[in-house]
Amino acid sequence: MNLQALTSRIAGALSLAGISLSSAPAHAVQPLVVQDIRIEGLKRVEPGTLFAYLPIKKGEMFNDDKASEAIRALYATGFFNDVRISTEGGVVIVYVQERPAFGTIDFAGIHEFDKENLTKALGAVGLSQGRYYDKALVEKAEQELKRQYLTRGFYAAEVVTTITPIDRNRVAVLFSVAEGPSAKIRQINFIGNTVFSTDALRDEMQLSTPNWFSWYTKNDLYAKDKLTGDLEHVRSYYLNRGYLEFNIESTQVSLTPDKKDMYLTVTLHEGEPYTISSIKLAGNLLDREAELMKLVNIKAGERFSAEKLQAATKAVVDRLGEYGYAFATVNALPKIDQQHHTVDLTLQVDPSRRVYVRHVNVVGNTRTRDEVVRREMRQFESSWFDSNRLTLSKERVNRLGYFTDVDVTTIPVEGSPDQVDVDVKVSEKPTGSITLGAGFSSSDKVVLSAGVSQENVFGSGTSLGVSINTAKTYRTLSVTQTDPYFTVDGIKRISDIYYRTSYPLYNYSDTSFRIISVGTDLKFGIPFSEADTVYFGVGFEQDRFNIDSDTPQSYKDYVNEFGRVVNNVPVTVGWARDNRDSALVPSRGYFVQSNGEVGTPAGGTQYYKADVQAQYYYSFSRGFIFGLNLQGGYGNGFAGKAYPIFKNYYSGGIGSVRGYESGSLGPRDKTTDDPIGGSRMVVANVEMTFPLPGSGWDRTLRVFTFLDAGNVWGNEGNSTGANGLRYSYGAGLEWISPIGPLKLSMGFPIVKHANDKYQRFQFQIGTSF
Repeated sequence: MNLQALTSRIAGALSLAGISLSSAPAHAVQPLVVQDIRIEGLKRVEPGTLFAYLPIKKGEMFNDDKASEAIRALYATGFFNDVRISTEGGVVIVYVQERPAFGTIDFAGIHEFDKENLTKALGAVGLSQGRYYDKALVEKAEQELKRQYLTRGFYAAEVVTTITPIDRNRVAVLFSVAEGPSAKIRQINFIGNTVFSTDALRDEMQLSTPNWFSWYTKNDLYAKDKLTGDLEHVRSYYLNRGYLEFNIESTQVSLTPDKKDMYLTVTLHEGEPYTISSIKLAGNLLDREAELMKLVNIKAGERFSAEKLQAATKAVVDRLGEYGYAFATVNALPKIDQQHHTVDLTLQVDPSRRVYVRHVNVVGNTRTRDEVVRREMRQFESSWFDSNRLTLSKERVNRLGYFTDVDVTTIPVEGSPDQVDVDVKVSEKPTGSITLGAGFSSSDKVVLSAGVSQENVFGSGTSLGVSINTAKTYRTLSVTQTDPYFTVDGIKRISDIYYRTSYPLYNYSDTSFRIISVGTDLKFGIPFSEADTVYFGVGFEQDRFNIDSDTPQSYKDYVNEFGRVVNNVPVTVGWARDNRDSALVPSRGYFVQSNGEVGTPAGGTQYYKADVQAQYYYSFSRGFIFGLNLQGGYGNGFAGKAYPIFKNYYSGGIGSVRGYESGSLGPRDKTTDDPIGGSRMVVANVEMTFPLPGSGWDRTLRVFTFLDAGNVWGNEGNSTGANGLRYSYGAGLEWISPIGPLKLSMGFPIVKHANDKYQRFQFQIGTSF
């Protein structure tokens, strides 16, 4: 390599490092009047941008001070590696060498992270394509990359950064990562705890030592933010049990020399438990002391609880908010007696000023009409502020399902201390979907589904959907349209058209026997309160029976009496109340629904049936949930007509009495011994659900034990085998997995009768993609 080429390479390298080379020393310039300014060396920077920063103008006097000021100003922009200024007659010549820009940013050796997420993380600290090269910025990005690995427990991770010049005065950045092993928490120790065991305190923490399920929870990987949250849980554990003097004195995190294992040691001071000597309200109570005192669920003589104190102050603030006091505060003033370990509590109440709502503003809705949001609001304009109604309004807007986020804020009106505005900020999400689904169950084998739906047609709040489902025992095609505000009073209208084929027998090897149902129904839902809805509906259904010589006698008898084609015109009435905290993973509250159906003389059937279901959930300890489900149904014919066999109930399997084969309980046909269902049904399920040991408090992964009871009864003349209730017990696993909900159960029958069909292991899984 010749001397000139070597010099050029060295100059290029130093240029990337931000060092300016000059081949000649600086010379003083003679003062002159600027007649023109010429720029040389620009490639990407626009001349107008440079002139905007250049403190030199035509017609001004130019001297050494002006030259120094111009050089400093151009260097300060960060656009240039080198800046020189000279004069030629009355022309000022500015020579610049642009700083290289970041061209490509890539990673090597990455396995723990997705490259796209790392690129976003580095962009947050300023490193992105198109920005000018800055060595300090590269070092900052390198530290951020290491920090990302530390959050995952990779303390041995090493990062090497390579900068390579590429075309068009750009550089390529390559972060080469040697991830190394992740550090596992091998031990968590507490020092100073005598009242509560170390195991009890560990149970309050999300971090844990490795166990057989750590691959899923990642709780054995140390993270500073997780430890901070865990220590607050431990603190709350003591404060909720009266230990006001509790204090975490130190936290030591030790890493082994090979950076593979970590040891956590928490030193704490427990102190003595405190009891409440007295509790009272003070301040401006608005002549409602007795009413507000009833909200305070704290009694003198009981152990102090920070959780109860917080609940009491919140209850008082919420009640004052219902009366229009939007800025009410309640401060707890404890008077501690360390000698007797008692505390005297005073709740200082300041209702502040009463306000009313001037305007309710809907913000962020680009497609959904304002009226769709406003009709869910229970806080009205020009009325007194009511925190309870405001909370209810937010819940109702959230339940629409049209928005990813709903934020309701109260903004004081400037110059009007007795007025506030309410801003409802929504973030819209796509409400139309085209879905394909596949599932598998132990009873129906492969289940396929497809659907097209739009929950918010043209932003009007109405929904329209088409769905197709197919399995071994049934086929369904339905079109449903729902208008939640068919009237201004909030009456809902639900229209449905469907086509179904089903094989109702447990032994469905004879595929020639089936029932084909075609129908439509119209239902109206009338809200009677915020939690109650009453439904009224009417429909038309035609049921066609395809039978042969192997068809059970019960179906043959029904066809002989009513024909192969039966028309049905049912009228329905129902009621529902949902008070659960979650429809997917409930932990408290209840759900009740009932439905009545009557086959009118307008069709070929005359019958009535009533269904009722009640669910109750109670969380008696963190993560431990008691669940109760009761379900019953009763049907019968009238006016000399038999109860339609295609309206029969079935029982057995998941969702009913586990441990028995799906749909196998109840009456059986005397000729073929196939289950034919019945007109009366009772099912009861008791479950105790708790987190999977070692998984922390993950609500999406739980185990349960259960006790089931139930059966189906019908016309005993053409059937056999109903007998009394069947009982079963067992355990199972529920997982809201990334591929869909999964439910496994292992059931064991308690009561056994001849010809009962048992199935200990049962499961159900579904997914959408």
